[in-house]
Amino acid sequence: MSKILLSLISLLLFINCSPESNSDTTTTENLYFPPTTGSNWETKSISDLEWKQEAVQPLLDYLELKNTKSFMILVNGRIVLENYFNGHSATTNWYWASAGKTLTATLTGIAEQEGYININNKVSDYIGTGWTSETVAKENLITSKHLLTMTSGIEDIANGDDVAPSSLTYKADAGTRWAYHNVYVKLQDVIAQATGQSWNNYFNSKLRDKIGMNGTWLPLDNNIVYFSNTRSMARFGLLMLNKGKWKDNTVLNESFFNAATSTSQNINLGYGYLWWLNGKSSYHLPQTQLQFSGSIIPNGPNDMFMALGKNDQKIYVIPSKKMVVIRMGEAANTVNPSFALSGFDNELWQKINALYE
Repeated sequence: MSKILLSLISLLLFINCSPESNSDTTTTENLYFPPTTGSNWETKSISDLEWKQEAVQPLLDYLELKNTKSFMILVNGRIVLENYFNGHSATTNWYWASAGKTLTATLTGIAEQEGYININNKVSDYIGTGWTSETVAKENLITSKHLLTMTSGIEDIANGDDVAPSSLTYKADAGTRWAYHNVYVKLQDVIAQATGQSWNNYFNSKLRDKIGMNGTWLPLDNNIVYFSNTRSMARFGLLMLNKGKWKDNTVLNESFFNAATSTSQNINLGYGYLWWLNGKSSYHLPQTQLQFSGSIIPNGPNDMFMALGKNDQKIYVIPSKKMVVIRMGEAANTVNPSFALSGFDNELWQKINALYE
């Protein structure tokens, strides 16, 4: 055997056995799901992941300074960081705000897979006409999919919160304009009417109880908002990391999951079915018709999809890193609080990146 061939074989053996080639265990380790009852939840240490311990305290200090109540990082379903601040605890319930829109999107998918609804059908098929102040012809253009994608065409400037018929006025034909609006909540009425169950009962039996969440829907201002502890928010993020399956049990079918976490229309590329999407070439923000170039969170992973709520309630799901990140709390910037996105997202991801880059 020639010396050149021997050298090549030695080089290949070195590459295959090199620690660097196997240092990222997150892609090969089995995805873990905590039991649906009790408080047991497997953990993974910073050292096991070969992350940087020296970057942990600066991250925690920043979170506490920015009015955070709770913060979690899961990798492959295991808890890497779980921290509580500013009087919060593991048992305290907190509001999801608009991050809970993704719960409604998920229940919409479940109702469709069970044959109760078709998201391409008009909303009035399920809740009758007159749910807006539009003409019947214009109202009948609005489908459940338009509510999922924020393209109902309903006026949003003055009436972003109120969903009484008198406040739901015509701005544009459905499907021609993207605008952030609480009219999505009508999907809960669609589901309740189609299933013959209350929204709460259907939600609890089809999602909450199947993955071991706690929490409840409560009225807040002109909306109904979900409240839960932090681990419940993390459980939902883990379900989405696994494309709608809890262990081997399908809660949400993968085809709807894929549609929900992909660009849903050609106006706001950074929006799916009530999920925000990172890494797109442009995006829109609430309360404006301006289009912004680039990724929503430049410091965040490009494949990340996000549930984002007022005052910086966050679920970040990152498939490439098998990671879920949760943040609950008051607004990071109390002078100028946000509806969904804020500069806090990009600053936070700079601190998270320091853990492993």
